[in-house]
Amino acid sequence: MKNISVVPQIYNKDSSKVFSLLRRCPNAIWLDSNHKDTHGARFDIISGFPTKIIEVQENKVFIFESNGSIKTEISDNPFTVIEQFLKQLGPINSKYRHIQFTGGLMGYFGYDHGRHLHAIESISKKIVDLPEIRLGLYHWALIVDHDLKETNLIFHEDCPSLIKKDVLNIFKGPIQDIGIDDSFKLKSAFQPTISKSKYLKMVSQIKEYILAGDCYQTNISQHFHAQFEGDTLWAYLKLRSILPSTHAMYWSWDSKAILCLSPERYLKTSWDQSRSVINVETKPIKGTIERGRSKDEDKKKAITLVESTKDQAENLMIVDLLRNDISQNCKNDSVRVPKLFEIESFPNVHHLVSTVTGELEKKKSIVDLLRDSFPGGSITGAPKKRSMEIIDELEPVRRGVYCGSMGYISSNDNMDLNIAIRTVTASNSKLHIWGGGGITNDSDPNAEYNESITKVKILMDALESAKTS
Repeated sequence: MKNISVVPQIYNKDSSKVFSLLRRCPNAIWLDSNHKDTHGARFDIISGFPTKIIEVQENKVFIFESNGSIKTEISDNPFTVIEQFLKQLGPINSKYRHIQFTGGLMGYFGYDHGRHLHAIESISKKIVDLPEIRLGLYHWALIVDHDLKETNLIFHEDCPSLIKKDVLNIFKGPIQDIGIDDSFKLKSAFQPTISKSKYLKMVSQIKEYILAGDCYQTNISQHFHAQFEGDTLWAYLKLRSILPSTHAMYWSWDSKAILCLSPERYLKTSWDQSRSVINVETKPIKGTIERGRSKDEDKKKAITLVESTKDQAENLMIVDLLRNDISQNCKNDSVRVPKLFEIESFPNVHHLVSTVTGELEKKKSIVDLLRDSFPGGSITGAPKKRSMEIIDELEPVRRGVYCGSMGYISSNDNMDLNIAIRTVTASNSKLHIWGGGGITNDSDPNAEYNESITKVKILMDALESAKTS
């Protein structure tokens, strides 16, 4: 059994100051709960100095050493490789099952990897130079618990001594704000890849597919892009100040970065109080309406959303899909829907959210659960495979990281992954962002077009405020 060492630190409610100490370290990563203003927010997890990086390109797995050199190309299934890395870190002593992250993998699974899992031929064009999957193998983490107002450094017993020494040196003194480079500039306004008329045609085409019996609903999106220069961390901090989100993440490496402000949980696994059963939770968002300008208008909009038969039907279809997805690896009759059609509100929109739970089968792993349910049904549609085929047919560019998942997979079988919406990717001095929504037979094309912009306009407007003249 592997053990964990816990080194208490002084609690600081502002994790941006903590991350600023680490952000120059190789592959520093920040899983950010934005605890003050978001639903169910509790933990921030920060790490760096991964011992290995796993990258997947067109289903080929590449393992990089910490110095950036390629160790090997592996022909195995990526999820088999992930399972092997986690097994090397375990099993973890059961007394540490309550700790969120005891060493393991952090990073992202891009939406486009789902094409391999579901045998979907690619038609759309790849435009963002990022791997389909990118994960760091981290042997330590700083975990901030905002409920208990505690901060702890967690070290896996296999953490290299030099990394542990460097980390302890970084955090040995009081946390001070060292400042962030504010040189970030957007060189031009965001531009859509497709026209409004093209988007309306995509919506109409999906409605034809629904009438033909191909699908019940399909999620469709549009892409925007802009040139930039400067520090993407400054941009992330600006975005999180106006759109705090429970399942946010910032990760940068080389000339690339991910700035995620997701409000949606995809998959969470955690041990029950007896530490003998692994609970599974997924919380799909389906149904969105913009916020009102006054309290009365805002309240009426929320009521309109929760009473909308269209949005309820759309939400219920995805709930059924996710019940089926997690049932593949959960105990018989353990899958439940404890919460249906709840309102969760954010600065720009109200969302309709449901909760699906289950208990993981003892012979199954959390990696099995992830593989067999990826990508999340709330951003594909139903049935999943046919909806993904329609998405690839209609959307001219691949989604990349967008609509995939980000978060952590811990060696003690805890996992928390988001749905990568409200996400900006940066690569080669260009920013990319997508907005979309689920299309049903009752969808109004113009309303769907407006919704696809409403969801991300707050992000684009904030970044455009830094535009050069």
